[in-house]
Amino acid sequence: MVGLNQTVLQLKPQSCPPTLAAQQIVRICRTVADLERAESFYRDALGFRAVKGGVAALTRFTNPNAQEIVMRLGQEEMSLVRFMTAGRPYPSQSRSDDGWFQHAAIVVNDIDAAYAHLSRYHGWRSISEDGPQLLPPSSGAVRAFKFRDPDDHPLELLWFPPGEGRAMWQERRSATPFLGIDHSALVVASTARSLRFYRALGFQIANESINRGPAQTRLDGLAALQVRVTALRPALASGPGLELLEYQPTGRSGGVICPNDEASDRVTLAVNSSIDKFPHTLQDPDGHQLMLIDEATARSGSLREDR
Repeated sequence: MVGLNQTVLQLKPQSCPPTLAAQQIVRICRTVADLERAESFYRDALGFRAVKGGVAALTRFTNPNAQEIVMRLGQEEMSLVRFMTAGRPYPSQSRSDDGWFQHAAIVVNDIDAAYAHLSRYHGWRSISEDGPQLLPPSSGAVRAFKFRDPDDHPLELLWFPPGEGRAMWQERRSATPFLGIDHSALVVASTARSLRFYRALGFQIANESINRGPAQTRLDGLAALQVRVTALRPALASGPGLELLEYQPTGRSGGVICPNDEASDRVTLAVNSSIDKFPHTLQDPDGHQLMLIDEATARSGSLREDR
């Protein structure tokens, strides 16, 4: 749906030009109802710091009155955006298998300390049952905890044991338990269909697993299920990745989500392309939104102005 003077890049996987190649996920963008409340939560409860405010440079093309605060954790960024023309609230009673589900996974060096720190703050609610869960070796032997921020956006605390995850998470140091954003995970109806789309954008498979069992059930707060997890990476080693989550049984379909709807998450993706004008927005087969910017803009650092 194009309701906010939005420019949508009409590309289909089979017609993507060969020069359109994903280089790096620059940031994850979330629509919020109360910008001050969201900033306070991400800063105080999760260790982010604000690095840019005011009118959103990357959302100006969708709404000139949008306000944005860019938050950084470690070397990764999340953008919080409030539109003057409010969209729909986050769907009530949302679940982990719903088609609009898209979480940001925050890596921690001590999940018990991170959970204890989060628990000192109000405004969030748990998805997982009984606190952080230890997944079996077939799922990476990670410890994880899923929850929702004050706008109901899902988040995950994620701890990697030695030898698991990207090496950067074992090497990165922080004065707090919170290290950075590892990936954005999004629910898809068909892994095969989504892979055709994201491969056409230049993503490659980094890891695959089938997650099931009691710990996964408690992590997602759902009855007996299994989820096919496919981790994707763009060309560069830095920045977050994507995860495709295909649940069985499936949840509700995503439908059409507008940028000013509170369920809207947008992945800002730097691409190497011959396309003349940026930024553009693009929707994947399940309606998840990507914002494409040119690689030169991302490389120049113009998106990283400290305030």
